[in-house]
Amino acid sequence: MSESQVVAGKATPRGRFPHVKVVGDLIFVSGTSSRRPDNTFEGVEVDPLGVTDLDIRAQTRAVIENIRDILAAVGARLEDLVQVTTYLVNMNDFGGYNEVYADFFDEAGPTRTTVAVHQLPHPHLLIEMQAIAHRPNQENPA
Repeated sequence: MSESQVVAGKATPRGRFPHVKVVGDLIFVSGTSSRRPDNTFEGVEVDPLGVTDLDIRAQTRAVIENIRDILAAVGARLEDLVQVTTYLVNMNDFGGYNEVYADFFDEAGPTRTTVAVHQLPHPHLLIEMQAIAHRPNQENPA
């Protein structure tokens, strides 16, 4: 049995896919960014002249908080994460990303892979994360 869900109150996916899919005891979270429901982005400031300031720390925090909210919609928590894959547009942002990540997770947390990508679906995005969580099946407890 599987269940897919687009989570109310989160930014609508930019394609035909769910925020989260539950298959048995596993929870798969689609690539998640710092995008807000109104299609603005956390960690982005644009001055009156159009100069853009992108903040990897604010974006990382927002991404992890968005994943937390998506997990909550299916009865899971960040502590249930077992694997995270992070996509950074620029590996020079690794330090700031890693710093914020450590506010949420330590060596007992999920396994992690971080890769650099050429670009993400919007030029203001510095980071996207996807994740897998494990939650013992509520119907058939182990």
